[in-house]
Amino acid sequence: MGSIIITGKSESLTVGVDLGGTKVEVSLITSDGTVVTSSKRPTFPQKGPDEVIASIVTAIETCFQEIDRKADIIGVGVAGQVDRESGTVRFSPNLDWHNIPLQSKLEEALHIPVVVNNDVRAATWAEWKYGAGRGINDLICLFAGTGVGGGIVSGGQLLEGCNNAAGEIGHVTIVTGGRPCHCRNSGCLEAYVGGWAIAQRTQEAVSNDPEKGRNLIDLAGDITQISAATVTQAYYEGDSLADQIVTETAQYLAAGITGFVNMLNPCMLILGGGVILGLPEYVSKIDNNVQQNALLAATEKLRIVTASLGNQAGAIGAAMLARHIIDNEQ
Repeated sequence: MGSIIITGKSESLTVGVDLGGTKVEVSLITSDGTVVTSSKRPTFPQKGPDEVIASIVTAIETCFQEIDRKADIIGVGVAGQVDRESGTVRFSPNLDWHNIPLQSKLEEALHIPVVVNNDVRAATWAEWKYGAGRGINDLICLFAGTGVGGGIVSGGQLLEGCNNAAGEIGHVTIVTGGRPCHCRNSGCLEAYVGGWAIAQRTQEAVSNDPEKGRNLIDLAGDITQISAATVTQAYYEGDSLADQIVTETAQYLAAGITGFVNMLNPCMLILGGGVILGLPEYVSKIDNNVQQNALLAATEKLRIVTASLGNQAGAIGAAMLARHIIDNEQ
């Protein structure tokens, strides 16, 4: 945890919570998007929603103690679909949550107004307003981490959809009857390029050819421990199987992105999340593929870039989108 000095006690502060399938990051953020102090810890979703929520509360209180200040708004970005009015998490595949009243539980514990949004929509807001997409009013963000999610800005509006579920581009089908996803569908983009899916695909490839996968086994210690991070490490060491997995993953990502680009005609596509940030070469591989396969009219002004806010995009976006929503309600 680190901190900076805040000039003036009148500076309004917002809590940003980035809640994913493997970690939760809590940050205190000023009105211009500056992170004051942060706390990150594992999620441990297998312990159940109450334990995860208790961990969030503890992390927020720790941040308050760090600077001897409280915030007046809490924004949460969660990997899943959220009911706009109640802040209930309707479904989060990688947390295995169903109808969890996250907003009310946090407000009850902390006595501060809470706004809950989809995590990648929040990260999209951050990249649009403060990051790589500043000044661009037609863009798509795709974040590949444990899962895959997205956000869409069209005509200067962040799309929410009829039921606040817009942007679930990780659950667009790219292979009919393909690999099972953590949602109820199969063949989803996430089932091929999410961190859990890369690990699964690699473990299968190593099981089919243990000799070719020897380096990956040595790096992980056991086939069952091979992860997306293991693939990245092996790729940089020149491992041929890791190179194959990375190439295939880039092709799957590009297949989905080509469809999004043809459908929405963005000026910019921003790629982020742990999978992309861990192996930035994905961006050029995807760019080349999309430029070759998407419609010429759709790629004429398209730029494909890396998210500029890194791992802080989720927390910054959750905070600043929450403040925008509450300010517009008053």
